Amino acid sequence: MVQDKDIVGEALAKVLPSYGKPWFKVPHLLKLNLVLLVPLLSSAVAGYDGSMMNGLQATSSWKQYFNNPAGSRLGVVNAAQSIGSVAALPFVGILSDRLGRRWTLFSGIVLVIISSIIQAASINYAQFVISRLLVGVGGMLVTQPSPMLISELSYPTHRGKFTSLFWTCYYFGAILAAWSTFGTQKHIGNSDWAWRAPSILQAAYPILQLCFFWFLPESPRWLIANGKAEKARDILATYHTGGDANHKLIEFEMNEIECAIEMEKQAANTKWSSLVATPGNRKRTLIAICVGAFAQWNGVAICSYYLTLVLDLVGITDPDTQTLINGILQIFNFIAAASAAFLVDRLGRRTLFTWSGAGMLVSFIALTAGSAVVATKGTHAAGVAVIVFVFIYFFHYDIAYTPLLFGYPTEIFPYSLRAKGLTVEMIAIYGSLVILAFVNPIAMQNIGWHYYIVFCVLLVFIFATTWFLFPETKGYSLEEIAEIFDGPDFRRRMDSGVFKEDIVFAKNEVMKNDGTEHVDRVV
Repeated sequence: MVQDKDIVGEALAKVLPSYGKPWFKVPHLLKLNLVLLVPLLSSAVAGYDGSMMNGLQATSSWKQYFNNPAGSRLGVVNAAQSIGSVAALPFVGILSDRLGRRWTLFSGIVLVIISSIIQAASINYAQFVISRLLVGVGGMLVTQPSPMLISELSYPTHRGKFTSLFWTCYYFGAILAAWSTFGTQKHIGNSDWAWRAPSILQAAYPILQLCFFWFLPESPRWLIANGKAEKARDILATYHTGGDANHKLIEFEMNEIECAIEMEKQAANTKWSSLVATPGNRKRTLIAICVGAFAQWNGVAICSYYLTLVLDLVGITDPDTQTLINGILQIFNFIAAASAAFLVDRLGRRTLFTWSGAGMLVSFIALTAGSAVVATKGTHAAGVAVIVFVFIYFFHYDIAYTPLLFGYPTEIFPYSLRAKGLTVEMIAIYGSLVILAFVNPIAMQNIGWHYYIVFCVLLVFIFATTWFLFPETKGYSLEEIAEIFDGPDFRRRMDSGVFKEDIVFAKNEVMKNDGTEHVDRVV
């Protein structure tokens, strides 16, 4: 059984309250975990979009209404959402730091609701593309602050699971989109509502978030950084110790956060250049870029946004069958990703990344081989094998790049760089999506299965980079992870002025049953 010290480190584990019962029987922890569902659902907003576009491309009424878009014209439709997200990137990090994580999330929720209405009411191709641009902007405002809210509000021993569950909830959106498009295609396939109904349903999760948004507190770390320490203490006490503001856990968390933020303010102005100012920060930034880029350049973009084209290549062209496969695939994805999210503290982040890389490589090679056999010999059995390997491929993608896509980079950046670090990762994600959204349909149209070979080569590179670059973060508190990147002696280096960007975490008092032990801990 995994112990608390294996999850958050020995020092923090010593000050955790002992309840002697499961968290869901502890009222304040139950309340906290329920309100965290609001930012958790942000990934469902993104998940709905990808699966909806897969479904709409298989819907006969959508293709007829927009004159069967293909090639670059289809690429623009799929790229529009990513272009909107990239356009919002320069501003979303600033908003998260200035307005707060909570109100940035609120602005995104409202914009996605409005743009979903515009999308459902589209009367031509241009309006549909513009609505998707707005969905992209709103989606970014929803997605960027959410993992920070989750990691900065979570109970210490729940942080790893919740940050891993964040992008796992992507499939809540994907499942709703896949089955709504399947239902409308099957029952009202000749009506415009076969695509308009799924489009308006894109607002469903944001509306649900809006209903419960008012119960969601602001990030304690953001409050402390903005001179509202007492409010932060109240929030931590309310949700972590049931209102006991003097509990040793609250003292530990307040001391750790306040010291970290104060030292960061003294050490640097946290400019964008801070991301590459020290060896530790350069490694953090490189990992964030790799995670974001690898999540798209591993072939998943083909199967996520162009599953219909993949199915066409292996002879499965019936719209009902295509939307059914898409629906089943999304449920499978959610089960795989959720299982990995709950095992993240047992298996570790590095293990999941390397397992994922190896599994994706093997299954994508098999998928490519099966597609080649179908294309050259027309073998039905090979077509069935391709579908099977699509599922196997997605399983290996889901165990790492779904639960850890934002959870891992959120953990490795210190507070002052967290918003900027996630912004850099999102540039890698959405920049890749924009490129692939244009390239994929053109390549699929012109060279078919041969295009898969490119991703087989890239997967070899991804596996090798992951093996040599990604460190394990299991067993460290959110602030202690700095030790992995900056070394155990970085207080000495900070004092000597070698690395002005390094973070020093100061003295914490650890209370014991038989008295008080003062522990000087440098992490």
